[in-house]
Amino acid sequence: MDAVRLIVTSRRALAGSGGAAEIMAEVWQAQALAQAIGSRLAVSGPPELRGEALGLTELAGRGCGVLIAPGLAVGDLRAAQLTELGDPRQALMYLGGLLGEVGIALVAVASAADDETTYWQCMEAIDAADESRDRVIEMLRRLADREQDLPEAG
Repeated sequence: MDAVRLIVTSRRALAGSGGAAEIMAEVWQAQALAQAIGSRLAVSGPPELRGEALGLTELAGRGCGVLIAPGLAVGDLRAAQLTELGDPRQALMYLGGLLGEVGIALVAVASAADDETTYWQCMEAIDAADESRDRVIEMLRRLADREQDLPEAG
């Protein structure tokens, strides 16, 4: 499945999730998807994105690492369903939106947390999502710079 379809699926699942455990599972899914997209861009994306894409992979991995991994079958793991990136610019725009929504959802869970462990998990995951989103924004900026530098077709 292409990246944009998976991101849209993740956004819908996050928006439709109910309790804290379900939200945290969707946040984990989103971070795993960001990690997979970053990895794909690092290997086969435009050369000017590869360094930032590696950083995205590491940060999203950290975002997964601070959360308890949901017990998912391989077929339910959205990141494992990524078969093609498609247009990198479009994928990154959608991914940036998803990571912003992840941060908002985590703030809501942290605000309602009854225990310190959940609260601090959320804080670290918010930090990872924000830093991941910063990497996405930087990659979009680099793509825009590259498009400006291309000679016009005449």
